[in-house]
Amino acid sequence: MSPSTARFGRSPPAAGSCHRCRRRSPTSKSWRSESRSMLQPGPVTARSFVGGEWRHGPLLHVVAYAYDGRVVANVEEATAATVDDAVRAAAEAQRQWRRVPAFRRSALLADVGRALERRADALVTALVLNSGKTLKEARAELERAMATLQVTAEEAKRIGGEIIPMDAVPPGAGRLGVAVRVPIGVVAGVTPFNAPLNLAVHKLAPALAAGNAFVVKPHPHGAVVTNILAEACQEAGIPAGLFNIVQGGAGVGRALVSHRDVGLVSFTGSGAVGEQITRQIGLKRSVMELGGNAPTIVHADANLAAAVSACAEAAFALSGQSCVSTQRIYVHRALAGEFIAALAENARGRRLGDPLDPTTDLAPLVDENAAIRVEGWIQEALRGGATLVCGGRRERAAIEATVVTDVQPSMRLVCEEVFGPVVTVSVYDEFDAALAAANAGPWGFKAGIFTNSIDVALRAARELDFGTVNINGASRARLDHEPSGGTKGSGWGREGPRYAIEDMTYLRMVSLTNLPR
Repeated sequence: MSPSTARFGRSPPAAGSCHRCRRRSPTSKSWRSESRSMLQPGPVTARSFVGGEWRHGPLLHVVAYAYDGRVVANVEEATAATVDDAVRAAAEAQRQWRRVPAFRRSALLADVGRALERRADALVTALVLNSGKTLKEARAELERAMATLQVTAEEAKRIGGEIIPMDAVPPGAGRLGVAVRVPIGVVAGVTPFNAPLNLAVHKLAPALAAGNAFVVKPHPHGAVVTNILAEACQEAGIPAGLFNIVQGGAGVGRALVSHRDVGLVSFTGSGAVGEQITRQIGLKRSVMELGGNAPTIVHADANLAAAVSACAEAAFALSGQSCVSTQRIYVHRALAGEFIAALAENARGRRLGDPLDPTTDLAPLVDENAAIRVEGWIQEALRGGATLVCGGRRERAAIEATVVTDVQPSMRLVCEEVFGPVVTVSVYDEFDAALAAANAGPWGFKAGIFTNSIDVALRAARELDFGTVNINGASRARLDHEPSGGTKGSGWGREGPRYAIEDMTYLRMVSLTNLPR
């Protein structure tokens, strides 16, 4: 490892950092003490939250801090009865909530944002310890979550409908038609480890804004953060039963998404799990935000410095653990040498260390198993003829920022989702070839292109088959109020408050005939 790379302490308690079926430790603090001080010694206990009350569970997931292996959280798993209670509590609360006027829903969501701000220190530290973010990344996620709540509070007051011109056909003469948006009922959310606060807010806030209730199953590495979010909702005055948490693993998720009283499932995670969920939920509506191996094209006329800076940040932020991390770069031959050298220099300058250290730029991956997998894919590519420009070494759960060239489309670093701090760079001569390479494969979440040509930019916008195309921005660039979602194997539906509200409601046609004069 490089001299700037911090050495790790003891390893996690076993092969991964999340383990099942341990008995509850009598020395574990309840999660509620967490919001007072995340830095107290000893693990915190995260529990399910149902109908405004905390529920114990018989099983535990153990979450270790990836940097040194110490246990930071014990997660009590929900029983099948707890999942059922959570959905029933949500359905009961929603029957009243749907009648609450929009201005009141809006005010309560804004209050949740202020309650989060009062818990900033606890949330930031919980994000670092449980999700492996650096301090800078954790603070950025908190800011985004608060902004998402504010935007959603505004959108709650703008949920409208439309007048239908009934007299467009002869039988409609004298009739009045109105299409109005109606809440779907109970929304079930399943959230990942890599953005447990903001992604929960992206599902919770639009659900409540639209008049729905919400039940979430967070990843165990997001359990403590989600509990703090529940405390903020309580303080803000969100009625009991509107926000419920069921903690646990895949079995809890299956019980939640397949529950007969759930009207819509909103899932963020891997394509494989998303495909399983679609088979489990039957005729329910769903919003799927799945995987990606996002490309960015750097054309011959691009601003080199801007492209290098943006691509490096998009590749290595969150240690590459994002479905929109830039994984594939296609650079024009005219810029290739300079671009690769500058990108490698940026990668080498990223300090790998303790995420709690404010000088750390790159955190370990979520657990050692993830790092071992990424290391294996790098070595596999090198055996196949790829060139390692920089990085590539692993120490426990940490992987250096890595740049690889001379890759083939069939290599897993190219055609699958790495979910690590690894970026491949390929050289092209013709723009047609760059577009074809970027579009290859099953994913279609986000793409980027750097160019100073309006013709090139517009062609990319037309022909890149992705849910988002960023012009003079890398694939990871996102504002939280924009419609965000994928095509092909990256899913369907859209997040972003306004667009999520549309998914979480349905249009009811109201036709009025023979009204009294």
